[in-house]
Amino acid sequence: MSTKTKRQQMRERSHKQKMSANLIWGGVGLAVIAVIAFMVWQGIKPAAGESVPEMVSSPHLPPDADPGKYNSNPPTSGVHYASELDAGFYEINNYQYPAGYLVHNLEHGYVIFWYNCDLLDEAGCTNLKDQIKTAMDELGGIKLIAYPWPSLDVPLVMTSWGRLQKFETFDPQQARAFYRANLNRAPEPNAP
Repeated sequence: MSTKTKRQQMRERSHKQKMSANLIWGGVGLAVIAVIAFMVWQGIKPAAGESVPEMVSSPHLPPDADPGKYNSNPPTSGVHYASELDAGFYEINNYQYPAGYLVHNLEHGYVIFWYNCDLLDEAGCTNLKDQIKTAMDELGGIKLIAYPWPSLDVPLVMTSWGRLQKFETFDPQQARAFYRANLNRAPEPNAP
């Protein structure tokens, strides 16, 4: 009788080991499928915002050369300098032609908040800047720039390569959706 019990114990142990192995391999298989599905979704998900026809980028301009006119305000593509600006929030414009740098950021897959405080009172401007900074922090600040742009006809516009979203008032959900849908949708998405 003790032999039968040992055999039953061995069968049960073997059965448990097979079940564990099947569960582990099943979990690994599901994880692989989930990663592949996510990658496919990233490639086919629709971009957010208004589509703007892409301008020819041609070779880089010499530093501080006038990049000329763009087909949107603010720009979403076009000629630009060989260097770009660092990610972050800019309160003042220190460049003669900032678009020349910022379009290079867009080419690298950045998303830019362009804001115009001239359309707001002081409290409204402070509030808008705080909202943009909060959104940038929530998104991790990865490939994000906020830049003053006084020629806007609305207080805020977000751009990515070939995409533009205007905001009469800040909408954090729409801003996050624009960022997530358009981040790295650009000619050089793997550039820093």
